Amino acid sequence: MRDLERERAADALAKVKALEKRPSSFKARYRSYVDRLGAAVVMNGLGQALATEMAAAGRDADGEDKAAHRTLAENVCAWLSRPDGVYPGAEDVMHQITSSDQDDYLRAQMETLAWLTWHKKFCRASLPKECDT
Repeated sequence: MRDLERERAADALAKVKALEKRPSSFKARYRSYVDRLGAAVVMNGLGQALATEMAAAGRDADGEDKAAHRTLAENVCAWLSRPDGVYPGAEDVMHQITSSDQDDYLRAQMETLAWLTWHKKFCRASLPKECDT
């Protein structure tokens, strides 16, 4: 179990480091969405929370706001579809979420929340807060 926890941490950190060259306004939006996603997963379930992120991203990631939503959804999907993930190699994680059995769904939800715990910490440590300007 400790190895999986380190893998979660490493992946969550790598996803934050991948944002280093993005504008501060993008990073602030992304951090804000990461802060909210865990609560949305707990209240609404993984499928609905992830679908909400995808809907906020729109079809084209035009603009920082949409791109931040899209990036967060892609990062969660990448974690769930990694080779030893809940949905290994899945190209369409939403399809897997809606067609898998309850055990896989609950495991995916738990994995997302565990990954988000690390990701949120790294975002708070590395990314700026959103400004009210």
